[in-house]
Amino acid sequence: MAKTTFSGPVRSENNYKVVSKTASTGVVHDRTLLDGVKDARRYYLEEWFNQTPGVNGDLASATEGTRVPANRDFEILGTNHTSALCTYSSTVAGLTITTAGTDDDQMIIAPHLDTGQTAWTGTKWGTENQVQWEALIRTAASIADIKFWAGLNETTANTVADRDDKAFFKFQTDATNGEAFSDFTLLHFVHSIAGTDYISALPITVAASTNYHLKIAIDSDRKATIYVNGIQYNVTSTAGSTGGTAVTAVQPSKSPTKSAALTDDKDLIPYIGVATGVGSAKALDVHYEGISRLIFE
Repeated sequence: MAKTTFSGPVRSENNYKVVSKTASTGVVHDRTLLDGVKDARRYYLEEWFNQTPGVNGDLASATEGTRVPANRDFEILGTNHTSALCTYSSTVAGLTITTAGTDDDQMIIAPHLDTGQTAWTGTKWGTENQVQWEALIRTAASIADIKFWAGLNETTANTVADRDDKAFFKFQTDATNGEAFSDFTLLHFVHSIAGTDYISALPITVAASTNYHLKIAIDSDRKATIYVNGIQYNVTSTAGSTGGTAVTAVQPSKSPTKSAALTDDKDLIPYIGVATGVGSAKALDVHYEGISRLIFE
């Protein structure tokens, strides 16, 4: 492609995209972070984890001099969670969250829920606000007996039937908590609308030591579209399938199949979590997280 120098501003009505192409397949991946060039009509937050999240109690301090240097926007939640189990990775850029060693132990990164502590929960991420959320996570060297999830929910819950309104990605290796996916090797997208659940089984076999860039975009009709590693995937319209309904990547020049309209005026919170399904610790790397919405819908 030719290199061109302009003397004036480059203008585009529909923003700019950074893309890459897989040489062997010709598949184009959208590598754009958030919206590319930020839109003055939207409100943006980004988290690169310059400080490690800790338990909520790490915020408490009698004086500035004894304050624990914890992340002021994010904390750690989950069964048997501790601040010591959230560390900077020695091999990749970002955090590693590691569960304790008892079956079903969890480590969940969540925005602080304290009133006035952070815009991540002080700002409402409503289904009517054209919210866009994304994160980059990386699987560990072993993905046996593990569960991880990332996306938008009303609480930290990650089961399909828990909470009436949600939209998140999920991977698990067995039928714990009564969730019998048809294929436990695949990444799934779970969304619920007023208590009706939908499970999209993506054609993505989750692998160890692999990056997954996850994105959810809710449009002006409150319909959700999803992306993994820069490829857009269709969303199922089949309700109630605990096994999951197979979906495909969106083909070039084709319109995506979106979710039905999400419940109006539902404020959701971003969560990223990992759980162990065996009596030993499991880990997940978390590199960054971003979210945006219209300033006023």
